[in-house]
Amino acid sequence: MTQQHILVVDDHQEIRELLATYLSQHGFDVSTAENGERLRALLPEQRYDLIVLDLMMPGEDGLSLCRHIRDQQGPPVIMLTAMSEDADCVVGLEIGADDYVTKPFVPRVLLARIKAVLRRGRDEIASSGKASAQEGEIVERYYFSPWTLDTNQRHLQHDDGVLVSLSTAEYRLLLVFIQHPQKVLSRDQLLTLTKGREADPFDRSIDNQVSRLRKKIESDPQNPALIKTVWGGGYLFSVSVSAA
Repeated sequence: MTQQHILVVDDHQEIRELLATYLSQHGFDVSTAENGERLRALLPEQRYDLIVLDLMMPGEDGLSLCRHIRDQQGPPVIMLTAMSEDADCVVGLEIGADDYVTKPFVPRVLLARIKAVLRRGRDEIASSGKASAQEGEIVERYYFSPWTLDTNQRHLQHDDGVLVSLSTAEYRLLLVFIQHPQKVLSRDQLLTLTKGREADPFDRSIDNQVSRLRKKIESDPQNPALIKTVWGGGYLFSVSVSAA
């Protein structure tokens, strides 16, 4: 089996070396970068399965880099943050980070988070491959007016031709809605369907993810027509979905 490739981006050499050694010992192929400039240079050159990204670095910070990774349809991102950076961490999640770990951290905690994010990615690929329209036909593209979602390329395209990038979490949530159209899903159901065994019953990130997704697919996010809130119930994907 090919080793999964992790890129560790941190301006502290000791942290880069510690994580490179530790993750290598646990079966990963690891590359490192000391700043945003190096990250931007490496991204087009190699394929990475996940990026561990420090939030605060000299020069370009982790928030800007996370946005760039998402714009490039890059891999999942786990952010490393200090205790004093909680507000910035929330912003990081809003622009597409998949998880975060607070410094100082125990390497095995980060390892568990990495495995969880990678496992969710495999699960969603499997679920999209099993999704069928009728009589076992594999669905690669879904249409819900005025959008088309390509599950192979993870491209969301508007009828006018505009392409919209989705973070891993946003894609996962949208796919759940698409596969359960016109059905009220509670927050707990959405957590289970998007995070599986890693779901935390006290996790309230679903509301933030819905808000981010609405900003990308609703013509008026303040008065959503596609993802509607059902007070006391959860959320409803109100439009019909067909195989495109």
